[in-house]
Formats: sequence, structure tokens, C-alpha cells
Amino acid sequence: MSFTNLTDAIQLPRIIRVIPRNRNIEAWLLAFAIGLFAFELAQIQLSVLEILRGDFWLYFLPFAAASIAIHFVLRIRASEADSLILPIGVVLNGLGIAEIYRLDLHTVAVNGTELFAGKQIIWTCLAIAVAAVVVIFVPSNLFLRRYVYVSMFIGVALLLSPMLPFIGRTINGARLWIGIGPLTFQPGELAKIALTVFFAGYLVTRRDSLAIVGRKVLGVRLPRARELGPIISIWVASLMVLVLQRDLGTSLLYFGLFIVMIYVATGRAIYVVVGLSMAISGALVASRVADYVANRFNAWLNPFDQANYDAIGGSYQLVQGIFGLSHGNLLGAGLGGGLPHLVPLAESDFIIASLGEELGLIGMFAILGLYLLLVSRGVRIAFNHNDDFSKLLAVGLSFVIALQLFIVIGGVTRVVPLTGLTTPLLAAGGSSLIANWIIIGVLLRISDSMGSGPRNFGAVN
Repeated sequence: MSFTNLTDAIQLPRIIRVIPRNRNIEAWLLAFAIGLFAFELAQIQLSVLEILRGDFWLYFLPFAAASIAIHFVLRIRASEADSLILPIGVVLNGLGIAEIYRLDLHTVAVNGTELFAGKQIIWTCLAIAVAAVVVIFVPSNLFLRRYVYVSMFIGVALLLSPMLPFIGRTINGARLWIGIGPLTFQPGELAKIALTVFFAGYLVTRRDSLAIVGRKVLGVRLPRARELGPIISIWVASLMVLVLQRDLGTSLLYFGLFIVMIYVATGRAIYVVVGLSMAISGALVASRVADYVANRFNAWLNPFDQANYDAIGGSYQLVQGIFGLSHGNLLGAGLGGGLPHLVPLAESDFIIASLGEELGLIGMFAILGLYLLLVSRGVRIAFNHNDDFSKLLAVGLSFVIALQLFIVIGGVTRVVPLTGLTTPLLAAGGSSLIANWIIIGVLLRISDSMGSGPRNFGAVN
């Protein structure tokens, strides 16, 4: 037997095979992302405290260790995965921690209490660990297709769990949290992932019938009445979320996500038209029957009205955020140089305004560019995959991030009403952080399997 035949016959373990070039690219980009986080922390300490303190290492070392650990997980378990997604996630997550730490320094100076930064670094390490678990233990993205309807039930259960009398929690007027003792969690963040899996599996099996159009009305071919059922069902469910949980953002996110995915599945633009019409009509009805929605619309349309500005839950937060963004100008005040603490919830709902003030317009464009690159990599994965379920799942998860970002930034800049959603990977909060790192983990798993999966896989449960 020749040496070539001998090496062909011996199957080397994957761990010692030649590492693909994209993992080395990822390593260099990850080193830059970790170094950027160190620079941000140092800049903030020097600007605010005028010294470098020892707690620098309490934030830097766990973050760097978690980032490096998941990189090695990818080298072993998903060596063909996309090389840009992880570094982008690390840059955005690190920037969020740095800005939250900067806000905490002001809080400590005022009342001696650190609120969010320490918790955020713990949640970050946990979230990255969960993403690593997804990469390790989900053997294939097609594995998720076996549990499409299980995902639906899990998603609905998570979405409704805050309504339970003993564990549901109402915070800032919205009933979105469950709590056990001092620990609170927002299950809707995980529900959006489970429902995206369900939407992808459902649309793969029904897309042929959904693509069939019916009669013409005013020169436009409308979907058949029977195929409008899913859209109407999701529309009603979104309105129920709005009414029962007082959550405008999640309602918009779920309905918008389903419309995007049904358009990608069928290629019929009429579904977008129908979806937008239903969204607008639903918003108008809600603004008439729900005071919560009416107040949001009023604050959006007339933020500088004195009555709205002074009202509880009025436009004060929005106006302060707008002033903060305007104070940033082109180059910003610099990390640690602004006054972002003047905006309520500057570490969560309005962290974009905080960063806009300190990084300026150029910094905001850089942040938006990172999100655009992250979403575009997800869409690229979808278009290049040979399995229909994986295509829809990758598109859906990518647009979860894109739609959420549009709703958040649109609210801060008065393009749309404020909704209460938080900026993916940047804002304080463990629920959102874990959910978005799970999305990153699933996208990495899908990208690793590009070109290797069958078009139909297993039974749907």
C-alpha cells in the first residue's frame, strides 16, 4: 500500500486536522476585538478617574477568556464556520460593557453603588458559554427541523409565562418578566428564537401553497383566502401580546419577522403589502383602545410639547436622548467625556443615545456598519446554503437582529414610536444577551454545515 493510500485509509480525528484559513482570520480579528475592549476600558478610566484602576482586570480578563474559549470551540467543533460573526459579536458586546461601566462610574460617584457593569460581565460570560454549548451539542442545524412544532409550543409557553400569577413580574408598566427570588428573566427573548425555528419549519412545508395567488383585485393578485390564515393568526397573537403584556416592541418584532420570512419563502411581495396594511391598521386600533399605545404615539408625534414632556411616561426620555445625540456632533465627546447619565435608562433602552453622544456621528456609523455586516453575513449564509430550512432559519435569525435594531434606533431618532426593546449585544440585560449569543451560535453552526446537508431531513415533530 502506498503512503498516499495509507493516509487516505486513516481517518484523522477532526481536532488534529489542518485548521481552515478562516479560523486563523477569525483569530486575528478576535485579537483586535479584545484589544479594542481593553482600549475602551482604559480610555474610560483615564477620562473619568484620571488613573488606571485594578478593576480593569476584573472586566478585561473574564471577557477575554470567554472570547478566546469559544474561538477554540469553533476550531474543534465548527472549523468551517463563518470567520466574521464571532469577532463582530465580541466588538459589539465589549463596547456595550465599556459604556455600561462608564455609566456605573457616575453612579458610584453619586451614591457609591455600582449597578450594572459587574452583572453584565457575568451575563456575558454565561451567554458566550451558552453559545459554545449550542455549537458543541447541536450536531447539525437540520437537527432543529425535527422539533419544529415542539419549538412552537416552547415559544408560546415562554411568551405566556409572564402572565402566570406567582412568577410573573411587572416592571415599568410591562409584564414581560418572570422572577424567582431576586433573579428576573425575560422569557420573550428566548421565545423569539423558538418561534423563528417554528416559522422556518412551517414555511418550508407550506411555501408552495402560500406562493399560489388568487384572484385580481384592482389589478393586484391577492393571496387565496385560506393562505391568509397564518398571517391573521400571527397578527392576532401580536395584538394579544400588545394588550396583555403592554409590549409594543415585541408585538412589532414577531409580526414583522413572520412577514419577512413569508416573503423570503414565497417571493411574493403582496405578503409584504398585506402585512404592512395589517400592521398599520392594528397600530391605529391599538392607539384608540389602549392608553399605553396612545401615550407612546402622542410622545412620538409631539415630544416637545410641555404637557407630554412633563407627564409621567411622557417624552422626557426621548427628548433627553435626542439632545444627547445632538451633543455628540461629528466626532463625539469621547468615551467618558459626555453626560449620558442625564438620559433615563441610558444603559439599556437608550444606550444608543449614550454611545452617540460619546462617539459622535462617525462612531454611530461604525456601529451601524458592524450590525449591517453581521446581518449581511447571516443572509449570505442563507443564500449559500443548500437546505431550504437552513436558509429560512438563517434569514429569520438575522432579521431578528435587524428588525430589533431598526425598532430601537428608529425609536431613539423619532422614526417610529419608542417600544422598550433593547439594542442587541450592547444594552444591559442578561436575557437579551443570552438570546443574541444563541443566535450567533446557531448562525455559526449553520455556516459550518453549508453545502453538506440534504434538502429534506427527518420527520417534523
